[in-house]
Amino acid sequence: MIYLQAVAVLGVTSGVLTILLLLADRFIANYGPCRVRVNEEDPFVVEGGGKLLEVLYQRRIFIPSACGGQGTCGFCKVTVPKGGGPVLPTELPYLSRDELASGVRLACQVKVREDVEVRVRPDYLNIREYTARVQAARLVTPDTRELILKLTQPSSIEFRPGQYVQVNVPGRPEPTFRAYSISSPPSARQAIELLVRLIPGGVGSAYLHRVRVNDTVTFTGPYGEFVLDQDPGCELVCVGGGCGLAPMRSIIRHIRETAPARPCRLFFGARTKDDAMYLDEFRQLAREMTGLQVHYALSEPKRGSDWPGETGFIHESVARHLDAGVERQAFLCGPPPMIEATLQVLDDKGVSRDRIFFDEF
Repeated sequence: MIYLQAVAVLGVTSGVLTILLLLADRFIANYGPCRVRVNEEDPFVVEGGGKLLEVLYQRRIFIPSACGGQGTCGFCKVTVPKGGGPVLPTELPYLSRDELASGVRLACQVKVREDVEVRVRPDYLNIREYTARVQAARLVTPDTRELILKLTQPSSIEFRPGQYVQVNVPGRPEPTFRAYSISSPPSARQAIELLVRLIPGGVGSAYLHRVRVNDTVTFTGPYGEFVLDQDPGCELVCVGGGCGLAPMRSIIRHIRETAPARPCRLFFGARTKDDAMYLDEFRQLAREMTGLQVHYALSEPKRGSDWPGETGFIHESVARHLDAGVERQAFLCGPPPMIEATLQVLDDKGVSRDRIFFDEF
């Protein structure tokens, strides 16, 4: 009993000390004006003590960040040659040896306490903030909502099929963004479509499941590494799980408009028939696009259901339907286990890693 009391007292004391240190760092420590230089541009001056991520956002430099500055997503990587201080333990899980050696840091974990030099990817300087109005909203599965956001300022956006945006979640103590892939084709520049699965406790999904028609939503973008091979003879393999269908839908709708005869395979994995979103739409697209083949698979089909399609995990479907030795490019989006298993299948089929793009969530 005495031991448990001692542990409890120690825990409370540690918690109080941590809070006091955080308050002291926020309100007492005075670092004075600090100069920040980004990509060799003229430096600007900020009041020291804030996070580098927030400083960059204040300068309208919108680098990726999907965890609200908590150091849990690893997206906000920048190079800090000078003034970043020591690397924190919270950064180590997200940085490789080469990145550590070259000064890569997580911007949300770096405090501006002295003059700082920062290098960000040049394309991040082209990222913009957009304001949009909710034009339409509907459920496409019991827990997944489709949103159509009509842009108001600026009035249009340019993006590549498969890219994503980061939605600003209002009412948070720190800038909080959550990443959502665009499911509409790039030709529809005046509006974007998003798919949002409601995650228990998820601040971004809860917010986007609350917004109503005519509400205002702000986001930054576009982000993402997906780049389509322009060779019409190169087969595209699109593999999605859950809301990972969104970028695949963007890609295939783009192919319908630009090269409808191009060989293309869609693999989509869902748990139940209720989760098999857009099945009728893709069946219709397969009738219109001579090169498109559609494969849906359910991992948890209900007994007695009238599901006529495949069952099992989606990477098993990929393994069944793809032959080796074909020139192809692959795009994957879904949970990490799906990504890992599908990467192994593609490796077995002879698809090199430089021909594979993937986003995991």
